[in-house]
Amino acid sequence: MISTSTAAEVARGVSKLLIQEGYSPILEFTLPNGRRLDVAAIGPGGEMLGVEIKVALADLRGDGKWPEYLDYCDLFYFAIPPDFPHEHVPAETGVIVADRYGGAIIKQAEAQSLHASRRKSVTVSFAKVAAERLSALLETIAQSATPNRVIPDVEQG
Repeated sequence: MISTSTAAEVARGVSKLLIQEGYSPILEFTLPNGRRLDVAAIGPGGEMLGVEIKVALADLRGDGKWPEYLDYCDLFYFAIPPDFPHEHVPAETGVIVADRYGGAIIKQAEAQSLHASRRKSVTVSFAKVAAERLSALLETIAQSATPNRVIPDVEQG
Protein backbone atom coordinates (compact mmCIF):
# COMPACT_ATOMS: atom_id res chain seq x y z
CA MET A 1 0.00 0.00 0.00
CA ILE A 2 1.27 3.48 -0.82
CA SER A 3 2.04 4.52 2.75
CA THR A 4 2.06 8.33 2.90
CA SER A 5 0.22 11.18 1.27
CA THR A 6 3.46 12.32 -0.35
CA ALA A 7 4.03 8.84 -1.79
CA ALA A 8 0.44 8.81 -3.07
CA GLU A 9 1.01 12.17 -4.76
CA VAL A 10 4.22 10.89 -6.36
CA ALA A 11 2.36 7.76 -7.55
CA ARG A 12 -0.33 9.96 -9.10
CA GLY A 13 2.24 12.09 -10.91
CA VAL A 14 4.16 9.03 -12.09
CA SER A 15 0.96 7.50 -13.45
CA LYS A 16 0.09 10.69 -15.32
CA LEU A 17 3.59 10.87 -16.80
CA LEU A 18 3.59 7.24 -17.87
CA ILE A 19 0.21 7.57 -19.57
CA GLN A 20 1.52 10.61 -21.47
CA GLU A 21 4.53 8.50 -22.51
CA GLY A 22 2.28 5.73 -23.88
CA TYR A 23 2.45 3.33 -20.91
CA SER A 24 -0.43 1.74 -19.05
CA PRO A 25 0.33 1.85 -15.30
CA ILE A 26 -1.11 0.09 -12.29
CA LEU A 27 -0.17 0.65 -8.66
CA GLU A 28 1.17 -1.98 -6.28
CA PHE A 29 1.90 -4.87 -8.60
CA THR A 30 3.34 -8.06 -7.14
CA LEU A 31 6.05 -9.70 -9.22
CA PRO A 32 6.47 -13.48 -9.55
CA ASN A 33 9.29 -13.36 -6.97
CA GLY A 34 6.89 -11.92 -4.38
CA ARG A 35 8.32 -8.39 -4.46
CA ARG A 36 5.83 -5.56 -4.97
CA LEU A 37 6.47 -2.64 -7.29
CA ASP A 38 4.89 0.66 -6.31
CA VAL A 39 4.05 1.28 -9.98
CA ALA A 40 4.26 -1.16 -12.88
CA ALA A 41 3.48 -0.24 -16.46
CA ILE A 42 3.33 -1.92 -19.83
CA GLY A 43 4.58 0.09 -22.76
CA PRO A 44 3.33 0.27 -26.34
CA GLY A 45 5.81 -2.42 -27.42
CA GLY A 46 5.00 -4.73 -24.50
CA GLU A 47 7.96 -3.59 -22.43
CA MET A 48 7.63 -3.78 -18.65
CA LEU A 49 8.54 -0.68 -16.67
CA GLY A 50 8.92 -0.74 -12.89
CA VAL A 51 8.93 2.17 -10.45
CA GLU A 52 9.86 2.23 -6.78
CA ILE A 53 8.73 5.37 -4.94
CA LYS A 54 10.98 6.91 -2.28
CA VAL A 55 10.00 10.01 -0.33
CA ALA A 56 12.61 9.84 2.45
CA LEU A 57 16.36 9.50 2.17
CA ALA A 58 16.45 7.00 5.05
CA ASP A 59 13.96 4.79 3.20
CA LEU A 60 16.11 4.85 0.06
CA ARG A 61 19.29 4.10 1.99
CA GLY A 62 17.64 1.24 3.86
CA ASP A 63 16.15 -0.39 0.75
CA GLY A 64 18.24 -3.40 -0.16
CA LYS A 65 15.49 -5.20 -2.06
CA TRP A 66 15.25 -3.03 -5.18
CA PRO A 67 17.79 -5.09 -7.21
CA GLU A 68 15.30 -7.98 -7.01
CA TYR A 69 12.92 -5.99 -9.27
CA LEU A 70 15.40 -5.75 -12.12
CA ASP A 71 14.92 -9.32 -13.37
CA TYR A 72 11.26 -8.51 -14.12
CA CYS A 73 11.58 -5.08 -15.76
CA ASP A 74 12.88 -3.83 -19.08
CA LEU A 75 13.20 -0.39 -17.47
CA PHE A 76 13.47 0.47 -13.78
CA TYR A 77 13.08 3.87 -12.13
CA PHE A 78 13.06 5.39 -8.70
CA ALA A 79 10.41 8.09 -8.37
CA ILE A 80 11.00 10.89 -5.91
CA PRO A 81 9.28 14.14 -4.93
CA PRO A 82 10.75 17.43 -6.22
CA ASP A 83 12.55 18.25 -2.95
CA PHE A 84 14.32 14.85 -2.72
CA PRO A 85 18.12 14.94 -3.27
CA HIS A 86 18.25 12.86 -6.48
CA GLU A 87 22.03 12.45 -6.35
CA HIS A 88 21.45 9.71 -3.73
CA VAL A 89 19.45 7.52 -6.13
CA PRO A 90 21.51 4.53 -7.32
CA ALA A 91 23.39 5.40 -10.51
CA GLU A 92 22.30 2.27 -12.36
CA THR A 93 18.59 3.23 -12.25
CA GLY A 94 16.45 5.83 -13.94
CA VAL A 95 14.97 8.75 -11.98
CA ILE A 96 11.52 10.29 -12.17
CA VAL A 97 10.64 13.42 -10.22
CA ALA A 98 6.90 13.68 -9.61
CA ASP A 99 4.20 15.34 -7.57
CA ARG A 100 0.40 15.15 -7.72
CA TYR A 101 0.30 17.19 -10.92
CA GLY A 102 2.66 15.15 -13.06
CA GLY A 103 6.24 14.13 -13.43
CA ALA A 104 9.39 14.21 -15.51
CA ILE A 105 12.08 11.69 -16.29
CA ILE A 106 15.30 13.36 -15.23
CA LYS A 107 17.48 10.31 -15.90
CA GLN A 108 16.57 7.58 -18.38
CA ALA A 109 16.70 3.99 -17.19
CA GLU A 110 19.07 1.64 -18.95
CA ALA A 111 17.02 -0.77 -21.03
CA GLN A 112 17.42 -4.49 -20.66
CA SER A 113 15.44 -7.19 -22.38
CA LEU A 114 13.41 -9.74 -20.45
CA HIS A 115 13.57 -13.38 -21.47
CA ALA A 116 10.45 -14.27 -23.52
CA SER A 117 9.04 -16.71 -20.94
CA ARG A 118 9.52 -14.22 -18.10
CA ARG A 119 7.92 -11.44 -20.18
CA LYS A 120 4.90 -13.65 -20.87
CA SER A 121 4.52 -14.53 -17.19
CA VAL A 122 4.74 -10.91 -16.04
CA THR A 123 2.46 -9.66 -18.83
CA VAL A 124 -0.25 -12.24 -18.13
CA SER A 125 -0.08 -11.49 -14.41
CA PHE A 126 -0.29 -7.74 -15.12
CA ALA A 127 -3.32 -8.23 -17.37
CA LYS A 128 -5.11 -10.37 -14.79
CA VAL A 129 -4.47 -7.88 -11.97
CA ALA A 130 -5.67 -4.97 -14.12
CA ALA A 131 -8.82 -6.83 -15.22
CA GLU A 132 -9.66 -7.94 -11.66
CA ARG A 133 -9.22 -4.40 -10.34
CA LEU A 134 -11.44 -2.99 -13.08
CA SER A 135 -14.09 -5.61 -12.36
CA ALA A 136 -14.01 -4.80 -8.63
CA LEU A 137 -14.27 -1.07 -9.39
CA LEU A 138 -17.25 -1.62 -11.69
CA GLU A 139 -18.95 -3.73 -9.01
CA THR A 140 -18.39 -0.98 -6.43
CA ILE A 141 -19.89 1.58 -8.83
CA ALA A 142 -22.88 -0.68 -9.52
CA GLN A 143 -23.50 -1.25 -5.81
CA SER A 144 -23.30 2.46 -5.02
CA ALA A 145 -25.78 3.19 -7.83
CA THR A 146 -28.32 0.82 -6.27
CA PRO A 147 -27.56 0.82 -2.51
CA ASN A 148 -30.86 -0.81 -1.47
CA ARG A 149 -30.74 -3.56 -4.06
CA VAL A 150 -31.77 -6.95 -2.72
CA ILE A 151 -30.26 -9.99 -4.31
CA PRO A 152 -32.63 -12.92 -3.88
CA ASP A 153 -31.39 -16.28 -2.68
CA VAL A 154 -31.43 -18.83 -5.45
CA GLU A 155 -31.85 -22.45 -4.49
CA GLN A 156 -29.61 -24.83 -6.29
CA GLY A 157 -31.22 -28.05 -7.19
